[in-house]
Amino acid sequence: MASTNIPTPPSVVVVGANLAGGTVARSLRTRGYEGHITLIGAEETPPYERPALSKQVLSGAQEPGELVLPVDWADLSVDLVLGTRVDEIRPAESTVVLSTGTQLAAGAVVLCTGGRGRRLGVEGEHLEGIHAVRTIEDSLALRSELVAGARVVVVGAGFIGAEVAATAMGLGCEVTVFEHAPIPLARSLGPVWGPFVLQEHTRRGAHLRLGTGVHRFLGDDRVREVEIGGGDRIPADVVVVGVGIEPATELAEGAGLAVAGGIHVDRRAATANPGVFAVGDATLQPGWRNRGVTRLESFQNAQEQADVAAAAILGQELPARDVPWFWSDQFEHNIQIAGTLDASDDIVVRGDRDGREFSAFHVRDGLVRGVFAINRGRDVRAAMRLISGDVVVDSEALADPDTDLRRLARPARAGSS
Repeated sequence: MASTNIPTPPSVVVVGANLAGGTVARSLRTRGYEGHITLIGAEETPPYERPALSKQVLSGAQEPGELVLPVDWADLSVDLVLGTRVDEIRPAESTVVLSTGTQLAAGAVVLCTGGRGRRLGVEGEHLEGIHAVRTIEDSLALRSELVAGARVVVVGAGFIGAEVAATAMGLGCEVTVFEHAPIPLARSLGPVWGPFVLQEHTRRGAHLRLGTGVHRFLGDDRVREVEIGGGDRIPADVVVVGVGIEPATELAEGAGLAVAGGIHVDRRAATANPGVFAVGDATLQPGWRNRGVTRLESFQNAQEQADVAAAAILGQELPARDVPWFWSDQFEHNIQIAGTLDASDDIVVRGDRDGREFSAFHVRDGLVRGVFAINRGRDVRAAMRLISGDVVVDSEALADPDTDLRRLARPARAGSS
């Protein structure tokens, strides 16, 4: 591996024993780091993957232990400290202060602090029966209440809300979804595909109300009703709030780092302080191919940015980043998106849109810029190669189900016609 003359720190403290933090620690060892690594997590569970929390774990199809990363941390010589919070990082002193009062040496610090569920700030939101889905404990607590016939209100029609709604309906619950915005899933899927995804929920019996905010929650010992704008009250046995996250930036802010909209990092996952790096949901970073800045809440980003941080800490060549990609499982459908989905693009559909088994390529000036697909994962992988390779494509070939998309993504050989 190519390297620079950046001195290797004698110790690295990773704050956040999640997928991002676990990947940083593992990548450091894979890349040859021989110094001391401490991985600190506030939860009692070793690093685990979170996507299944609002789907398979919630439905009972998977148990929490199946999500834990298959890593022997002792074998990697990583000190895993669980059930402990970090109160302060002191880059100037190369130390980290734990909630127990212990101070650890930290030649470099990697903040993988993630985020917390955004609160609505309305009356009654602390009542029993109101849930978020961020941790294993959250998912198990909600799972115990999703019994057949339960009246479930989901606040927020983003991916978490949509996944919880789909899972709850699969368990026989009666589901109502409130979304403050006029278009569901607009941030992730745009105005074309956001409504398309939620159509499946209404087709299966969900009550979807757009442009509707929650005024307050009502109940005695637990939530009983949700009052919305205009005074309407909707009966509720269970409420799930999924209105996005607030990046956990307190440690970075306390260290004097820029945190507006997330912890500011460069393409190396480095902050303005040479001894502090940050990875994952909490970071505001350069977009793919340095197109603007963005905050990515995705499994892919947690893994890729973590490996970038490990390489940067060791002064090694940075690994390439792939086209941004995300997936969601709802009902029996696997939804995948990659690249950007601009409504003004030409949209080329391949497959059966009405049957929910198709790919939609967003094309501009002959180049694929993004793809939205339902139950067509192979098309998405091929589309990502088309996007990253800036391959000029023929729309008819894209739409033709007999076209091998992998061949379109291959560069033409010299002398070929």
